[in-house]
Amino acid sequence: MATIYFLYRSSREQAPLTVRLQDHDSNNKKFQFQAKTELEVSKRYWNTTRHKKRNVDAVDKSKIAEVNTELSKLENYLLTNYKTQKPEPHQKDWLKRILEEYYNPETEEAITSDLITDWIQNIIDNANTRENATGSLGISKSRIKSYQTLMNIFKQYQGRKKYKVKDVDIKFGKKFLYWLINSQHYSEGYAKKRIDDLKTVCAEAEINDVEVSRQLKKVKGGKTKNDYIIYLTPEELNKIEKTELKSESLRNVRKWLLLGCSIGQRGGDLLKLTEENFITRNGYEVIELKQQKTGKNVTIPVLPKTKEIFQQGLPYKIAIQNFNNELKILCKVVGIDSPTKGAKIAMLNAKGEIIEKDEKGKYKEKGYKRKITGVYPKYDLITSHVCRRTFATNQYGIIPTPLLMQITAHSTEKMFLGYIGKSAMDYAQQFADLHAKLESL
Repeated sequence: MATIYFLYRSSREQAPLTVRLQDHDSNNKKFQFQAKTELEVSKRYWNTTRHKKRNVDAVDKSKIAEVNTELSKLENYLLTNYKTQKPEPHQKDWLKRILEEYYNPETEEAITSDLITDWIQNIIDNANTRENATGSLGISKSRIKSYQTLMNIFKQYQGRKKYKVKDVDIKFGKKFLYWLINSQHYSEGYAKKRIDDLKTVCAEAEINDVEVSRQLKKVKGGKTKNDYIIYLTPEELNKIEKTELKSESLRNVRKWLLLGCSIGQRGGDLLKLTEENFITRNGYEVIELKQQKTGKNVTIPVLPKTKEIFQQGLPYKIAIQNFNNELKILCKVVGIDSPTKGAKIAMLNAKGEIIEKDEKGKYKEKGYKRKITGVYPKYDLITSHVCRRTFATNQYGIIPTPLLMQITAHSTEKMFLGYIGKSAMDYAQQFADLHAKLESL
């Protein structure tokens, strides 16, 4: 976790404070950014041997409060931008640039346009000052990318026509959705997400006194039911664990997979785990982490498989894209190949037909990528998300559902049951089985 320090680094009686932001990289190696602030203080108010701001014995108490208030504001600003922008350790000028933006903010001009594309761009341009789901400032890189994607798609849809915010009504929504699915061959779920993003853009414009359609809230977007629940059964997990692997990289991927299937977290959170996440609370061994997507703090009990992997030594770090690619290879080598219905990325031509690869593994013509539903060998459908879904599905009925929801951070039981592909009938059956078990005692 990034930490901010403020230092008095001058021999003069009054000088600007220096700010230092310190963190650890993916290899747990410490790095830091450092730059001067514009806040001048006296040596009377600061002890050079202390890094953090603190009250000191001085006559002017109001000055102390003023300094501490300013430093708290600056600290929050720096940490928010650091979390959003995620600068690399070699970007030494990053902190200096952020300080310049803090002290010399650009004056945001009010947007008078009523064009949809201008309001999409407005959200992208002001991404770092938008409130996110956790209540802090700065939307994630994935959300920014969603709006950039919407911009590209919408420009293609409107062509030379310039649609206005007020044009987005029920009829418009239906035509746009039809074009996304039938002309551009996007999946229903993906198309509906773009509709939702478009409605968010229009709602943003409405807040700023731009006219919108009275039908805007009734434009249909929303999530689609996930009919393809891909997870690994206990038998498949056992097969993966017992198969002898000659490749060091595949053994490492297997370790991440088995660990992921025993803690139920998303790939991004899983691959960031270090020994520091493993702690003991009130005599219980647990994993504590903050989920990147939701911002929620979760505490995960250390199951026997988790403990075994931890004692053997955590797997070495791997990028999420490499993890996804090698998971498919691992499962293919092991023989997780049962015919399974699902969706995977394919290359399509202008007619929406799948382009096959030649004998060298290259596509025979140019095209564009889309998710195509079909029946494939199961290993083709395996991604990092299989860890979270496998944990939730296999532990359902073993670990109490409310506890499982605390670990996976699902907000409602309905969401959780839909996530693992369980219905209310499954839940009733679980209750009946438990009742029968209690009666037999």
